[in-house]
Amino acid sequence: MKKSKSIYLTFDDGPVPGVTPWVLDQLREYKAKATFFCIGDNIRKHPEVFQQVVSEGHQIGNHSFHHLKGWNTSTSEYIQDVFLTEELLEKQHPGNTKPKLFRPPFGKIKNSQARELSKKGYKIVMWDVISWDFDSDIRKETCYKNVVENVTEGSIIVFHDSEKASKNLKYALPKVLKYFSEKAYEFKSL
Repeated sequence: MKKSKSIYLTFDDGPVPGVTPWVLDQLREYKAKATFFCIGDNIRKHPEVFQQVVSEGHQIGNHSFHHLKGWNTSTSEYIQDVFLTEELLEKQHPGNTKPKLFRPPFGKIKNSQARELSKKGYKIVMWDVISWDFDSDIRKETCYKNVVENVTEGSIIVFHDSEKASKNLKYALPKVLKYFSEKAYEFKSL
């Protein structure tokens, strides 16, 4: 039996009504699992959408409470913002024993912030393929090409389940799922 190849879809900035449920529908169609790096304030505003992500068996990661840019924020303020989301995650997803994953908003984090989070048991997760779905200057076809031309086995791909990214996301994600499914890739959560 041929061993399947794995890639890892990740979604930043949700949960957002209208967008996140649509993403979940796409993932379900391909029996794909993913990791959602959630903004705490969005979990607070949309707990029912967050619960849908959890109930469908996807991995949850912390993406801070206010989507702070680490390079422009003091270490203590940054860590407190991450912990605000962690408290909400513990309340909304009790009994979660999976590792604590954190993705810095904008991919910007100071060494001091990363050290502090690592000491607190967080695994910091970046990516090797970015769709650029959030960039309104990028055509939806380019967003798709950014993914398919750069993925290799084991790639971590970042999309965004946000209103800002929805036009490009809604074009690219179904095509990415179809393309890699036909090439015998399996979509896994981290």
